Amino acid sequence: MSQTAHSADTQKPSAAKELVEIVKTVVYALLIALVLRVIFFQPFTIPSASMEPNLYQGDYIIVSKFSYGYSRHSMPFSPPLFHGRILMHGPQRGDIVVFKLPSDGHTDYIKRVIGLPGDRIQMKQGLLYLNDQQVPREALSPVKTDTGFGVMREVARFQEKLPSGRTYVTQDFGTDGELDNTDVYVVPDGYYFMMGDNRDNSSDSRVNPAVGGVGYVPAENLVGKAQIILLSWKPDATIFKPWTWVLDARPSRFFKLLK
Repeated sequence: MSQTAHSADTQKPSAAKELVEIVKTVVYALLIALVLRVIFFQPFTIPSASMEPNLYQGDYIIVSKFSYGYSRHSMPFSPPLFHGRILMHGPQRGDIVVFKLPSDGHTDYIKRVIGLPGDRIQMKQGLLYLNDQQVPREALSPVKTDTGFGVMREVARFQEKLPSGRTYVTQDFGTDGELDNTDVYVVPDGYYFMMGDNRDNSSDSRVNPAVGGVGYVPAENLVGKAQIILLSWKPDATIFKPWTWVLDARPSRFFKLLK
């Protein structure tokens, strides 16, 4: 009897020690994940069509946090620990950027940087003007896209070329939309002007925050630079229907570098 009791007594401390080690391992893993998320990379899922044809709803992207330095928005829940940015590196025109919506400081948006501090931005008949010069664009083959509720519509595509030589593709439904003719926007110091590549289906810096738009984006609100589409699924895919993980996957978009 005494031998059996002695055996049971030695097992209890061993089991407790093993549990402590498991807890420590989990805590260390969470801390490492948190550091990676805050300092290096963060994943995001694209929720809308505002960046088509370059980003589609259901794309799963990776954003580099270190590209522009760090602000309170680099951390989960944006704690008000400090203001401004540490190790600031300003974005370049043409960068695809994730940022916090200025009007609430919490909602994640993704757009392309079009205007830097001091730039003059204007839309005229669907054409983009940067510092009073039209940004050149080349017409590409049109495509058909779902505008919502299963309605297909032909949409024009253009390749725009910024003064730096950087190019990207935009979509356009015409030249007479609400956002195709605007006043001149002069980007304030410390702010950026963002636009969606889907020019007629994007609530961006062209839209006043008072009516649900973005307005100018403070440097502090930048979260990071979108670098790569890691994975992609059609909007109908859901975690509760495992077969859609395969049937609704878009493998042609996997590991696609963004520009």
